[in-house]
Amino acid sequence: MNNNVIKNVMVRTEGVFKNYISGTETLHILKGISFDINAGHSLAISGRSGSGKSTLLNILGGLDRCDEGKVYVGDIEITSLGEKQLAFYRSKKIGFIFQFHYLLKDFTALENVMLPAYMLGMKKKEAVAKALELLSDVNLSDRVKHYPSQLSGGERQRVAVARSLVNNPDIILADEPTGNLDPDNSSLVTEMLYASAEKWGKTLLVVTHDEKLAYRAYSRYTLENGLLEFCGAE
Repeated sequence: MNNNVIKNVMVRTEGVFKNYISGTETLHILKGISFDINAGHSLAISGRSGSGKSTLLNILGGLDRCDEGKVYVGDIEITSLGEKQLAFYRSKKIGFIFQFHYLLKDFTALENVMLPAYMLGMKKKEAVAKALELLSDVNLSDRVKHYPSQLSGGERQRVAVARSLVNNPDIILADEPTGNLDPDNSSLVTEMLYASAEKWGKTLLVVTHDEKLAYRAYSRYTLENGLLEFCGAE
């Protein structure tokens, strides 16, 4: 990586292109995306459905690969990693939050949060303590023994926020985290998400249709016709 790169940059993309083949047509989803996110900052990307927001997030999270360009996370160029290295990167460096919570239905809120840490080798007692602290951060201390079916939609998404932080990742990637919620729960999850990221010093990147969620971010972009446009910052 270029030694002149500012040291506090957590994420840097350089000329990221992504195409998909649909029948005889080539769809140009991302057309040379370049941006930085400083460590501990938040960034929101808005855009219409199909604009490539989730594709970009998946590339940053190591779930998809770009066709051209480079992505750096810290001092790691993730675009050059092999599959095993990417799996380790996803589990240790990234916390994911999706539009659908993907909680395990046969596990309690506490178990859903602690499980990723326990599976990576954290001692059970430590994993439980960490999960309890994170669930307290999202005001769910009284719901730790409840199963997903016993939680509201907003509560399930708050469990997902807590789960995304349990392995102490550098970055939280949130894909439409309020997309399935009513306005009240959307506002609550928005505040919990940003507050948790700020408390733990995490870099947060959100893609969303939710204007309130986007405007809570330190910097804001729109993605349209494969191009990223800066909209403003605090």
